Amino acid sequence: MKVQQLRKLGQRGFTLMEILVVLVLLGVIMSVVAGNFLQRGEKAKADAARIQIQEIGQSLDLFKLEVGRYPTQSEGLQALITAPSGLARWNGPYWKQNQVPKDPWQNEYKYAMPGKNGAPYEVISSGTDGKEISSADIQQ
Repeated sequence: MKVQQLRKLGQRGFTLMEILVVLVLLGVIMSVVAGNFLQRGEKAKADAARIQIQEIGQSLDLFKLEVGRYPTQSEGLQALITAPSGLARWNGPYWKQNQVPKDPWQNEYKYAMPGKNGAPYEVISSGTDGKEISSADIQQ
């Protein structure tokens, strides 16, 4: 009698094919969800870079207001934290932290002076895949 009961239980189980179909469906669903999650994370980092570039731009504008010019290419963004030699009107630091921030991908921001299209300067993040985010893009 126990053997007959065991056979009935075995007949009520899932087949290997049904289990494989369910696993494939779960894999497809997880890949779609994971892809959307990763894209949102990268978008959030790009948004954070844009905000940080705007903040750096405001500090550069304050530097120009007090000193009379933007930092030179060689002085770079470090001029917002420590006074370049020979600047009597430097009243910084113009950036609250002790160092120039890194972008959300942990790369150094690039400073170009002059910037593109006649802009006085440009602050650039390399982004995660080489797609640059710059102050010129933000101002458009």
